[in-house]
Amino acid sequence: MKTRLFILAGFLIAVSSCNRPAPMDGIIRESMNFSMEQYTLMYNVMKGIPGRLPRTIDAAGSLVTAEPDWWTSGFFPGTLWYLYEYSGDVKFREYAEEMTARIEKEKDNRGTHDLGFMLYCSFGNGLRLTGNEAYKDILLTGAKSLITRYRPNIGCIQSWNSRRGWQCPVIIDNMMNLEFLMWAFRVSGDSTYYRICVNHSDTTMKNHFRPDYSSWHVVSYDTISGRVEKKQTAQGYSDASAWSRGQCWGLYGYVVMYRETGLQKYLDQATGIAEFLINHPRMPEDGIPYWDFDDPAIPDTERDASAGAIMASALIELSGMTAEPASSRYLNMAELQLRSLASPRYRAGKGENGNFILMHSTGSLPDDSEVNVPLTYADYYFIEALLRYRALKD
Repeated sequence: MKTRLFILAGFLIAVSSCNRPAPMDGIIRESMNFSMEQYTLMYNVMKGIPGRLPRTIDAAGSLVTAEPDWWTSGFFPGTLWYLYEYSGDVKFREYAEEMTARIEKEKDNRGTHDLGFMLYCSFGNGLRLTGNEAYKDILLTGAKSLITRYRPNIGCIQSWNSRRGWQCPVIIDNMMNLEFLMWAFRVSGDSTYYRICVNHSDTTMKNHFRPDYSSWHVVSYDTISGRVEKKQTAQGYSDASAWSRGQCWGLYGYVVMYRETGLQKYLDQATGIAEFLINHPRMPEDGIPYWDFDDPAIPDTERDASAGAIMASALIELSGMTAEPASSRYLNMAELQLRSLASPRYRAGKGENGNFILMHSTGSLPDDSEVNVPLTYADYYFIEALLRYRALKD
């Protein structure tokens, strides 16, 4: 019997020829076919609930929906756009157009930092795939709304409004919305967007990150002096802990900023975060992080499939930006994560799980909110990662 060697996440694994890992192209094809079936079921439910978008399920397993101004509203239509991109099936374009239209009014929303999630994942993918000029106008209006939250004396886009004693809270999640503004820079030619993105990224790099490349969740600034007043958490185990999804938001954000600017400092930041995550002693063997790397209950605590999906998608892109051996290390880790997420351990059965794709995500454990449930953004980044892996191998 022949034995073959495989490298996954930096580990050398001997596998007999009769028990070798399933080819990734088959896993991707099967996962995408399942996702198309599952999201067709989801669409058929949502078309009967006008003006709302799916969010998660409750303790009884019933679907929980949200208004278009909820920060996750863009992920369901965004996933539908990805399914259309993969399949070419016009029905998914029609589904995506209908669900995307439900979010249009948010282009004028100046009360949130999450317009990238809301508008760019939906209208942005729609524009990319259809060239619909109306989508471009909506996006540019939304980008103008988003930059009203930029605070020049701080050098950041304010996340939440003042609360919990925070004057100007900025969360690591905010790095994810810069891709939207860099798109606006490219399309409009207005360098204001570029300057805001670079300033936000530099200020975040300076104040959010610890020497080991882990990050605080919340950094609050004094609105007058612009100086840091507090470094804390809202969704992590403690102020000093490494909340896993936050680490993955940061990784993804700096990968994007390197792609958009070509500035070496952002690649260095992205690789630093990637190494922190991949080499973390409490990273599970299947590559799907615990909800917080510093929860003392590990291993008897919740996982966060959304963090695994975000991390995998970012690592696939990062693998194309880096030289060996780092490039293979990043791609191998992403492959391990995708294999795990596509397995019955994390992927739902047809018609189950509220018609979401993935199980076992964690929204905010300290608030006992969305714990061990499906989350619409876990699905989005899982599908995105599958498509990215497929494109890389084609």
